[in-house]
Amino acid sequence: MKAAIVTSAGAKPIFGEFHSPVRRDGLEVISVTAAALTNLTKGRAAGSHYSADNHYPFVPGVDGVGALADGRRVYFAMPEAPFGAMAEQTLVDPHRTIGLPDNLDDVTAAALANPGMSCFAALIERARFQAGETVLINGATGAAGIVAVQVAKQLGAGKVIVTGRNARALETLRSLGADVVIPFDLRPENLQGVGDFEQALTAAFADGLDVVVDYLWGTSARTIIVAVAKAVEDAHPVRLVQVGEASRESVELPAPALRSSAIQIMGSGLKSVPLPRLLGGIRQTFDLGAQGKLYLPTKVVPLSTVTENWETSGNPRLVFTLR
Repeated sequence: MKAAIVTSAGAKPIFGEFHSPVRRDGLEVISVTAAALTNLTKGRAAGSHYSADNHYPFVPGVDGVGALADGRRVYFAMPEAPFGAMAEQTLVDPHRTIGLPDNLDDVTAAALANPGMSCFAALIERARFQAGETVLINGATGAAGIVAVQVAKQLGAGKVIVTGRNARALETLRSLGADVVIPFDLRPENLQGVGDFEQALTAAFADGLDVVVDYLWGTSARTIIVAVAKAVEDAHPVRLVQVGEASRESVELPAPALRSSAIQIMGSGLKSVPLPRLLGGIRQTFDLGAQGKLYLPTKVVPLSTVTENWETSGNPRLVFTLR
């Protein structure tokens, strides 16, 4: 069968022939129609994600959309190695599939699934978000952040604060539900960048803050933690949920900020949330998508272009198609 194939750690996938999966007890063959390119997929392919098993060659892709043998359209997650979503066929435990609403197309479902799962898991499963609370989305201009802004509003957030490096892109999020927009420039050569960002955060936190969903980590997350300690009222618990590391920076946590605030730092992702609960978040995402309540720009390309498109950024969301 035709597939994207990862031959070694750090190598871009190539498009070629890979052996086809065979149905066996407890596992179903799915004919794939669409698979989105996500940071999780790229991290596992590179061998850098904590869930990677580093056995090569294999087909990348942690999730996608396709059809079962009886023709039913389904979303699927975590195919059985060495098969992945980026191939004509894959092999999946049916407990890791979700039927698609009739009015949700394959490309939209493939694009929304991963970012929807990440924000539902972060807000509901980890932060225990309550309607009326104030939420900050750090790194809001990526696909996951764009969906998180909308989901937070759909769940009843009283205020949504968005932060990120692209000021123009941040402004577009106002139409999707963002109430406060805070761009930052934290490049080392900008000596005022951290101070300016902290000052803007401190002003925004004057009316309170409850939840931070962090897709960046690095300097921006550290600055948010410091601002929480300085600006949020004494003993008010702020739940910071760490979801992604798009900044590719480590963080030296400021001990005084931790001691002088009630901030609670936790992660959200594979192994921190049970898979059935992650799938539950995807079901809720599909329900909102089918109702036209979630927007995410997408770019659709054939899987044969996987090598040249592998480094494409996450906005618009790149979706590989096979039909």
